[in-house]
Amino acid sequence: MEKLEYFEDYEVGAQRTTTGRTITETDIVFHAGHSGDFFPHHMDAEFAKGTPFGQRIAHGTMTFTIGIGLTATQINPVAFTYGYERLRFPKPVFANDTIRTRVTIKNKALEPKRPGFGKVVEACEVINQRGETVMYCEHVLLVQCRTAEAVA
Repeated sequence: MEKLEYFEDYEVGAQRTTTGRTITETDIVFHAGHSGDFFPHHMDAEFAKGTPFGQRIAHGTMTFTIGIGLTATQINPVAFTYGYERLRFPKPVFANDTIRTRVTIKNKALEPKRPGFGKVVEACEVINQRGETVMYCEHVLLVQCRTAEAVA
């Protein structure tokens, strides 16, 4: 869904939560193949039994990809990804966990290096079915300003 939001339209503290997505065994195997990450934490059930988690865990990069992908149901044509910061994986994701992403507008400020744009920071928390945060990052957006007054 397209939602046109200029820099001035963003409100610090505003939130939205995505739909859920259940992580499957197939997701983990495909991600290993795509990424080349066949570490035993992800692929070797016997090895994983001896880890603190007691079972195989999903790749952090897969959790990031799916968690951020869930937010892409809302597209803003005047906003562009500048980058991601403060990426953390405080809890593991396992096969059969269901994750969703809560996006909160953390802050915003005009961008002096790019007249006509501001930076908006979205705190992205990927949460499992138990309400535990399994991933956190900050998505930094460059967003076009609506008016010349906002630039000044």
